[in-house]
Amino acid sequence: MLAAAGFRVRLADTPDKVASLKKLPPHKFTVQNQGGQPVYLYADPTVCGCLYYGTQDNFANYQQMMFQQRLVNEQQMTAMMNQQMAFDYGPWGGPFMPMY
Repeated sequence: MLAAAGFRVRLADTPDKVASLKKLPPHKFTVQNQGGQPVYLYADPTVCGCLYYGTQDNFANYQQMMFQQRLVNEQQMTAMMNQQMAFDYGPWGGPFMPMY
């Protein structure tokens, strides 16, 4: 999703890059200033062993995509819950209450 939002990627393919990548929090965004402009960095040491970097516009695109994905997930969950509510428990007898 980061690449789809316009972030670019650089592999940590040297010992110096790997060491530098380890200094950033994994799987979290950080913002650095480069030439008076914010640069958004996302360190991914486990999946790709790489650093994603992008602009404020890329970050805004990513946030919008994540928002849309959350909406889709919530709609799917609601649909699943509605399907489950339609289940006929009658033939199974007894109450189906969670055991705590």
